[in-house]
Amino acid sequence: QVQLQESGGGSVQAGGSLRLSCAASGYHAESYTMGWFRQSPGKERDGVARLYSLGGVTHYAESVKGRFTISQDNAKKTLYLQMNSLKPEDTAMYYCAIGGIRAYGSGEAADFSYWGQGTQVTVSS
Repeated sequence: QVQLQESGGGSVQAGGSLRLSCAASGYHAESYTMGWFRQSPGKERDGVARLYSLGGVTHYAESVKGRFTISQDNAKKTLYLQMNSLKPEDTAMYYCAIGGIRAYGSGEAADFSYWGQGTQVTVSS
């Protein structure tokens, strides 16, 4: 029933920008956490940014702070990740996910209940 689908990935040169989108449907909780994660081959899936629907509070990984912005449209149907000043180390598969309030507090992938299929971001030097 719950569906999350990412789009907007691609290949860019260092210093470029991309905007990722995650279309969400079927999740009917009054409040929730939505987040972006990324994973490179041989590495753990790490949180990039997340927001909590009640108040729109956000959290960013230190590695992307000041470069990436997480946001949600007014209808709360689509999650976005604006990525500026991209670096080669940003290369990864990017996933969107949704969970409850515990997911916002912990930021742990295990606390998110539903996941999209991922979209590849490749940044060349």
